[in-house]
Amino acid sequence: MLLLTILSFSLSFLFPGNSVINMSGQVNATAEQLSLLAAQYQQNENIFSQYLAYISRIFSGDLGLSMASQLPISSEIANLLPATVELSLVALLLAMVTGIPIGFIAAIRHRKASDNIILTIAMLGYSIPVFWLGLLAILVFSIQLGWLPSAGQISLLYEINHVTGIQFIDILLSDSQYKWQAFQNAGAHIIMPACVIALAPATLFIRLARSAMLEVLETSYIRAAKAKGLTLQQIIFRHAIRNAFVKVIRDVGLQFANLVTIAMVTEVIFSWPGIGRWLIESIFHRDYTAIQGGLLALSCFIFLVHILTDFIYAALNPLAREKKHGT
Repeated sequence: MLLLTILSFSLSFLFPGNSVINMSGQVNATAEQLSLLAAQYQQNENIFSQYLAYISRIFSGDLGLSMASQLPISSEIANLLPATVELSLVALLLAMVTGIPIGFIAAIRHRKASDNIILTIAMLGYSIPVFWLGLLAILVFSIQLGWLPSAGQISLLYEINHVTGIQFIDILLSDSQYKWQAFQNAGAHIIMPACVIALAPATLFIRLARSAMLEVLETSYIRAAKAKGLTLQQIIFRHAIRNAFVKVIRDVGLQFANLVTIAMVTEVIFSWPGIGRWLIESIFHRDYTAIQGGLLALSCFIFLVHILTDFIYAALNPLAREKKHGT
């Protein structure tokens, strides 16, 4: 995070224009206001003092104003980030639920026709560009078949108050008499973008799960279980799946950054009101303040997922915990 704030701070000097305006976003400020902002950001001091002033404003929640909308960056991030979190977590769940079991099946059927077919499909799925897949999904499932909505987070017919920003939770917390219809509508809206995002991570989970299961099946305790006369089904369900799943959990955090990157493009295709779509629009509008704030927010979110994944991995795998030596 320290290195990330240094990068974000440096961007204000690399972007064209006044560095004070780039950090504060106040493009319509008068000369007197600019002098006050320069004093607040300690522009007349050395670079280290300027960085400390920038850090203090970040910790106070002041990320400046958006150059495009002139709204506080912190409020825009608070309104948009939950939608990205919701979409990313649903896509991650879909990728794990589909990819990990298929990878286990491929490992169990190692060097057989089903294993080769699964690996081929996984390679093809990983090679499909997300923007092409998103447009194709809209064309088939929305326009031609009419099964799923093509854009948005929920239909305009339902008025749900913004509480947490996560649509499903806000629907359950609402007092609307149509909350279950709204819940189904929100579920229909999230299916297509979540599936498009989940495709590439799911193919990676297939390969990771297959490698983890093959590694587990070659261990000595599995060979001992076979020697004791346990059936293949008993070995797989009692011993192999649990230990292979722990190895896959270790790599979930590493794949999450790739998933969020895919989600940014998908949000634009499906008009999903998340921070990824907002950040890409800010790049087109040259909204430098929003770019810095969005960079910090998305990176913090990814860091938190990495840390949470490490805790889960340590909880499931005793060997990953810190060794304690007795006296």
